[in-house]
Amino acid sequence: MSPGRLLRELGQAQNELPEGVIALEVVDDADLYHWTAQIEGPPSSPFENTIFDLTITVPDQYPIKPPTFNFKNRISHPNIDFKTGDICLDVLSDKWSPAWTLASALVAIRQLLGSPEPDSPLNVDSANLWRSGDTSAINALTRYYIEKYN
Repeated sequence: MSPGRLLRELGQAQNELPEGVIALEVVDDADLYHWTAQIEGPPSSPFENTIFDLTITVPDQYPIKPPTFNFKNRISHPNIDFKTGDICLDVLSDKWSPAWTLASALVAIRQLLGSPEPDSPLNVDSANLWRSGDTSAINALTRYYIEKYN
């Protein structure tokens, strides 16, 4: 892959980021394949007023193949593995398109925080809680983990 696409995305990230994406940067200027990012939890969600750190690994076949995003923070969410930070989101796998960018994928991840898909869980316990609809328990558990691990 030519680094041109990633250099353009880096330039765009340095000039303007989408709402809710606080930072998107290369870990080392000599290596365009490893990035870090920060996103804000979406408003009106249990993740509101929280900043989450992510790592991004870009494959050699990017943008044909999707990058890998992982949460650094431990988080209680149906679609995020509590231990590894892996994310279950269709646009990061089988629904990926070269039209997506690192920044637009971060927007989709942020939206997932506020609109979990408990029927496609990586965290079964959290998914069961979301399926139950017990918002006070969801909020309490989410805030507990944010305070403990953030």
